[in-house]
Amino acid sequence: MANAAMSAQGGRVFFKQGAVLKAVVLVLLIALIVLPLLRTVLFTLEPENLRAWSDVLTGRLSKNLFYKPLTNTLIIGVVVATFCILIGGFLAWLVVMTNVPYRKLIGVMATLPFMIPSFAAALAWGTLFRNDRLGGQAGFLQGAGLDVPDWLAWGMVPTLIVLTLHYFSLAFTIIAAALATVNSDLVEAAQIAGAKGRRILMGIILPVTTPALVAAGSLCFAGAVSNFATPALLGLPVRMQTLSTRLFGMIEVGQVSRGYVIGILLVLISAAFLWAGNRIVSGRRSYATITGKGGRAKRFDLRSARWPLFAVAMVILMASTGVPVIVLTASSFAPSSADLFANWTTHFWIGESRPDFAQGTAGIVHNPDILRALWVTLSLGLAVAFAGMVVGLLAAYTAARYREGWMSAAITQVSFLPLLVPGIAFGAAYIAYLGAPIGPLPALYGTFALLVIAGTAYLLPFSVQTGRAVIQQVGGELEESARITGAGFVRRLAAITVPLAIRGLAAGGILIFVKIVRDLSLVVLLFTPTMPVLSVVAYRYASEGFTQFANAITVVILLISITASLIAQRLQTKSQPWLET
Repeated sequence: MANAAMSAQGGRVFFKQGAVLKAVVLVLLIALIVLPLLRTVLFTLEPENLRAWSDVLTGRLSKNLFYKPLTNTLIIGVVVATFCILIGGFLAWLVVMTNVPYRKLIGVMATLPFMIPSFAAALAWGTLFRNDRLGGQAGFLQGAGLDVPDWLAWGMVPTLIVLTLHYFSLAFTIIAAALATVNSDLVEAAQIAGAKGRRILMGIILPVTTPALVAAGSLCFAGAVSNFATPALLGLPVRMQTLSTRLFGMIEVGQVSRGYVIGILLVLISAAFLWAGNRIVSGRRSYATITGKGGRAKRFDLRSARWPLFAVAMVILMASTGVPVIVLTASSFAPSSADLFANWTTHFWIGESRPDFAQGTAGIVHNPDILRALWVTLSLGLAVAFAGMVVGLLAAYTAARYREGWMSAAITQVSFLPLLVPGIAFGAAYIAYLGAPIGPLPALYGTFALLVIAGTAYLLPFSVQTGRAVIQQVGGELEESARITGAGFVRRLAAITVPLAIRGLAAGGILIFVKIVRDLSLVVLLFTPTMPVLSVVAYRYASEGFTQFANAITVVILLISITASLIAQRLQTKSQPWLET
């Protein structure tokens, strides 16, 4: 009887702890994610701001404010998503299902473009293809005597190419993982029945990988329509506007209410396409490709096409990774983009201020503004990584260990809400939320705290996913034993969960660090001269015509991102199925 009473009492304590913890975590998530978005909507519904809706949607300026940018945004989203599926699917098919030479090399290189910031590829494109239509330095190709047409130097075409070369890596990762689960017995049976390669592809492989194709297309679409850096660098010089660049422009010139309206509409568009993709997948149920019966890998024999297809893959991969890195590095030493590989100088890196060179701007090592931006960026990355992992682990722990009740479901749903919100719209929401005083709390605009809070909230889906993986690694019976002996929640988390899964936590924290260090869309509106970050400083230099400085700063960001990403990969224990032999 005594044992039963103690067990019942322990159960009540456990239930009470779970309810309190769920309530605290849910309130925290609402404060970080829901309230900023709600504050933005309420701001546009205030009487003095309500007219912004009619200005954007039906006013005489609505065509330029919304409908032209909307058209450009949808074109970019649809075209980029389509070509990302085609390129990513082609590379995934080569790596997973064929005997193409150097499959592992292709697989590794295909995952790299997404590590490179999109503005790095845009800067590299401008360095190569820029013409003198808009003044300033000509690009390398025009300097070599080639006539670069306007449509290739600026506007929609280069924007589509750069974004496709950036986001196809995301599609490759998703599709390759799906292809790795295709039962080879089905393919072998079709071959025995006399089916040709095209018939097998269309009749077996494509149908069972439909969820991956839809998911890849939806995510690539959402990424492309919310991207700010590429259309800003390649489109704004010729007045090509997208919703993200129009949102930035409205807030920059002080038309905040119109900017918030555009941000809300951008969120709705991104969310609608992601929702439609999920509906398409959830409406079909015949996608099971993993069964209890094992199957050996069966690869298509490319025969004489092995090396030609390898060459095609390497051209794509070099264009998306090797060429941008080489061009940016060379440009950071070359006085002129028109001649990248001559008269190199180290001024843009270690030169002191000279009135006769670069308008007196000192190199990175002697430039206090860039050095401060480097310090702020690294501090921001570490702070967001730590805060994100703490909040993400709490949310994942609560949802996993206390599954009963509506609050657990709400925690999961709210924590992944930022995936639906473009970065620049999320930044605008935080200006509306914390840019002005709230009761006794002071305004945080222009402070380091605002950058950390906004970055933590925006990257919460990634930290929660990492936290979920960590929780799954630790058996519940370990914590249950500790709870019975009287260990509290904090003690169990600190003594059991964190030590046992420290490698996974560290890897997840590093990936969050990389994402915030190379991010531009979120921080471009939160940037102030007193609180600079490297990505925005690079964008400002590029916008003002200081191409070499912008490229040198971008190389620094690349070095930080790639180094941290390699460390994270070493810490992660999960293998990539398309790289297995």
